[in-house]
Amino acid sequence: MIEVQNLTRVFRTYKKQPGFWGGVKGLFKREFEELAAAKDISFSIGEGEFVGFLGPNGAGKTTTLKMLSGLIYPTSGTSRVGGFDPAKRESAYRRIFALVLGQKNQLWWDLPAIESFNLLRAIYALPTVQYQETLDELLDLLDVRAKLNVMVRELSLGERMKMELIAALLHRPRVLFLDEPTIGLDVISQKAVRNFLREYNRRNKVTILLTSHYMADISELCERVIVIHHGRKIYDGALDRLEQRNPPPLASDDVAHAPMPGGSTGPAVGRKKIITFLPELQDSRDQAAFPEDWRSRYGETTRTEDGKFTLRVPSDAVVAVSQEILTTGPVADITIEDVPLEEIIAELFATSE
Repeated sequence: MIEVQNLTRVFRTYKKQPGFWGGVKGLFKREFEELAAAKDISFSIGEGEFVGFLGPNGAGKTTTLKMLSGLIYPTSGTSRVGGFDPAKRESAYRRIFALVLGQKNQLWWDLPAIESFNLLRAIYALPTVQYQETLDELLDLLDVRAKLNVMVRELSLGERMKMELIAALLHRPRVLFLDEPTIGLDVISQKAVRNFLREYNRRNKVTILLTSHYMADISELCERVIVIHHGRKIYDGALDRLEQRNPPPLASDDVAHAPMPGGSTGPAVGRKKIITFLPELQDSRDQAAFPEDWRSRYGETTRTEDGKFTLRVPSDAVVAVSQEILTTGPVADITIEDVPLEEIIAELFATSE
């Protein structure tokens, strides 16, 4: 559904010298610098895939989405979405995709959302029956029917985002670009938006490319992620593979590891777990205390000031490590959890510097 080959976008910006005379000099001689917001980005996404698009601020995520939407032209490289070239901005192409920007509104601020929906129906020349069926389905899924006649400026942030999603999906696009749709939302609204997107993708097999700084969005919705840093792609594959401490370079068989539209994924390689335990306080002299300098032979071991031990170990060694801990000495409490996705992403950015 989406094919991107060596997509690059370079912005040329004017460097103004400070002060009044700096401005005067700029009238006669200007200095410019070029910034590549996206550099040779290539990837492909199949129909019905829900893919996370990750990167720090300024990495080039929004720029890439805007190029795929036809809002800005690429400096070089090619892209095809649903068989169309976005740069040509054909009317037929605008009917098969939708773009939702979490920080920009497409609804009329001083009108009820239903007025904007009716305007979009006219713009897309939607048949009345199809429009009403789609609207009813979206209103029920997002549970905002009671807010249809409320002015957009009087809606809460969560309600407004739900209306934005409805506006984007009224014409039943085959491709949906989402740029931080849950930004600023409370926990309940975030969960509601995530549930809606998951269900809508399951029902309609819409191809979705999602950017978000909330890792809960990515972990709950996406089985595959594309990570870019400083405008370059540094990872493309199954989300589980990000849990390697040092992910391998991209190879030609990355497609084999990526999830298919049907939901199947490749093998999880190098997955890690975090084991935290607190040794039991010793009340009896006959019972040996847990060694303060204990270290596991299976992975990195650290100890905090409150006496807790923390280990980062491969998932297939969890049972062996647990047995090792319990046979070493008495334990008051033990927990086993996944490595936080935020930490994995931060390590990946650090190794790509």
